[in-house]
Amino acid sequence: MAKKRFLADLHIHSCLSPCSELDMTPRAIVNKAIEQGIDIIAITDHNSMRNVPAAIAAASGTRLTVLTGMEITTCEEIHILALFDSNNFNNDFNEIIYSNLPDIKNNVEHFGYQIVVNCDDEVIEFVPRLLISSIMIELEPVLGLIHKFNGIAIPAHIDKEQFSIISQIGFIPEGLKVEALEVSRNTSEEEKIILSKKYQRPIVSFSDAHFLSDFGSNLSELYLEAPTFDEIKKKLTHKLRAGAGVPEGTCS
Repeated sequence: MAKKRFLADLHIHSCLSPCSELDMTPRAIVNKAIEQGIDIIAITDHNSMRNVPAAIAAASGTRLTVLTGMEITTCEEIHILALFDSNNFNNDFNEIIYSNLPDIKNNVEHFGYQIVVNCDDEVIEFVPRLLISSIMIELEPVLGLIHKFNGIAIPAHIDKEQFSIISQIGFIPEGLKVEALEVSRNTSEEEKIILSKKYQRPIVSFSDAHFLSDFGSNLSELYLEAPTFDEIKKKLTHKLRAGAGVPEGTCS
């Protein structure tokens, strides 16, 4: 089957993340993604998946594919994107991560609201525990947990000076079991190629959207047979096995 070009943004925060604007409801995210011509998105709130079902419901009947996701903060304060097949949504992973958050109450005035909503933007709950804390699990066990649940693990914004694997431990360990590496919008195409060859991993780049105005600012082109989780996973793991991490924007 011939492969087609799909635009993907797999790092998006909803109003559940305290650092995100309240207008970032699941339905607003879905509508904005469709308006921007994006084909595949993932809701990746900090240490929680609880707004993913609303986004899946909001996208039902549209051409948009919504993946289950989360941005996990390991105990080393490394941000890791965890992506899963939304057709097999499993709340067990979410509960494991949440149960390993320290029992620190969210300070709304300082950090912002953490809101769980339904697909009609109706408020279901204000999450009391601070979601942006580091969980009490180290990097390697976090990666193992993601793969135990058949997910994709991607160290987030590795070029940033905070909360990246390089900023926190100084390097990317050889043989680290991750499917790709994410860089921020500030990384040039030439730098992506250099990083990809250096670390032998595909390089992806997403918006890390916290505001509706962030949409379309940074996307990855994926050449797939279909806009599905399995196709994305196959694409990334094929590049890994081949030992040729090529920026997704140049993949065919």
